[in-house]
Amino acid sequence: MLTLFLGIFLNQIVQSQTAPDKIPFVGQSVQRMIFDENQSIVLASLDPQKIIGMASMYPVKHYQNEKAEVFVKGGSLVVQSETATHTEIWFGGFNPFATYTIDLQESHGDGEIGFAFSDAGKSEQFHILLGFKNSVLTGIRLKVVQNERTLADHSVAVFTEEDIGLRGKIILQMLGSGFTMYLQDQGLPKVIAQSDFNLYMDLRNKVYLHTFQSNLHVRLQQGKVHVSRVVMALTSGVGLADIRAITYENGDPMLEQGRLWYTMSIRGRALPHHIQGVFSMNPTVFDLKLEGIIVFDRQDGLLRNEIASHIFFDREHQLWRGMTTGFSAMANPDNEKKQLLAIESQRDPRFGFSVMRAEPFGVVGDIEDPHILYDSEANKWRMLTCENLNGYKAIVMESDHWNKDYTRIAGPVEHNSTGTSIQRIGNTLYCFSGSSERKIFIYTYPDLQDAGTLMMDLPPWDDTAGTRVWPNIVRLPDGYPFRYVALMMDRYNYPGLKGPNWSYGALYLYHGHDQQSD
Repeated sequence: MLTLFLGIFLNQIVQSQTAPDKIPFVGQSVQRMIFDENQSIVLASLDPQKIIGMASMYPVKHYQNEKAEVFVKGGSLVVQSETATHTEIWFGGFNPFATYTIDLQESHGDGEIGFAFSDAGKSEQFHILLGFKNSVLTGIRLKVVQNERTLADHSVAVFTEEDIGLRGKIILQMLGSGFTMYLQDQGLPKVIAQSDFNLYMDLRNKVYLHTFQSNLHVRLQQGKVHVSRVVMALTSGVGLADIRAITYENGDPMLEQGRLWYTMSIRGRALPHHIQGVFSMNPTVFDLKLEGIIVFDRQDGLLRNEIASHIFFDREHQLWRGMTTGFSAMANPDNEKKQLLAIESQRDPRFGFSVMRAEPFGVVGDIEDPHILYDSEANKWRMLTCENLNGYKAIVMESDHWNKDYTRIAGPVEHNSTGTSIQRIGNTLYCFSGSSERKIFIYTYPDLQDAGTLMMDLPPWDDTAGTRVWPNIVRLPDGYPFRYVALMMDRYNYPGLKGPNWSYGALYLYHGHDQQSD
């Protein structure tokens, strides 16, 4: 009798829930982060207005018999010379996933300015140098030296305009195995150089994080430069994508300190040039905050910039765990295979610069966007992901273990699927995916039966933009002015990049209102 009563009661609850395709999601706000200064996490800086004792704070080295004058005037660092000189000024350590910025007020005469990364003994050197003459940018080159042997010394410039004035912010976005350089005087930063350099020197190797230092490089034939600041920081890049809520092991979103926590990919040019960022947000407002970045260690000497991660806190074992997609293999496609990786950390990886251990677990191939949870009713770990089966299609896999022995139990679905995620609507789990079909599809969990499409008043695309977004939906507890919050991105690429470009993405905030839950 009790069993019958509970069955009737639970059936009434299910019937009283609003179906996920009937919940209206209403657009609230949008923003695109483009090297936002208020989001930067500073690792090192040279601020001329705060220098007392420059010889110790920012040591200067001269590499020719004639020495340039180096001094502070009017809040700027000035390097000037009437003859040929080569000067380097130390300003910090090195991180191959950081953004480096020179705020250049003036450049006069004939010379070059840029970044010189090297070990203390100069046995290995990595230089990115901008030439100028009469205040005009003349070229950009990459120079790589190892044990006095020049491995590379060539142009990496991509600008085509003539008479570009060399002033404003020189922004170098390091991306592990590549970089992009921008110049910002007025308006948006303009792309002026890019390179994939890991075949010359793979800066993802831990030895460079441990031994390299960063220097401001100035070489003059005759002239001077005025620099108002040099900064090394973790930044928001030019676009964000692949938004996933950090959860607990059962799939419940982590709502801590009144904030939701998200992983998002900080975008560079294309794969493998993205970085796994961590952001937080008060769900009642749109105050997204960059909290840190995560790289991944497969115990092979490299720190890898994998993305499309799902991180959860395993409360039983008090460990941070999850899955990520091994996109870094694309930096060495002849030697490595794309695959999913199991990730783990004892330390909270949400803040600052974090490293999570990563291990393959046998899911090899063109598979992306994993979302994992422990289903206590089935006593199984379940993972929703998408596999390229004549286009990316959602599948569900399960295992007795969180990090091995997965087998497929559902899918592939009929429709194109990316950004696959498992979300709770009411008391029921559903599977969601973006698609190339200008719709966000909803499926039953775990069998992936069609359950409709998401209702949105202002989707993050137009008639020409890509639509394979991530339908990141979070159910909020009682006490909030709305029941659901959704954070999605668009797929508008950053202008000026050459070759493959998956830079994306502005962020769109939606609120979902479920009348039956009031």
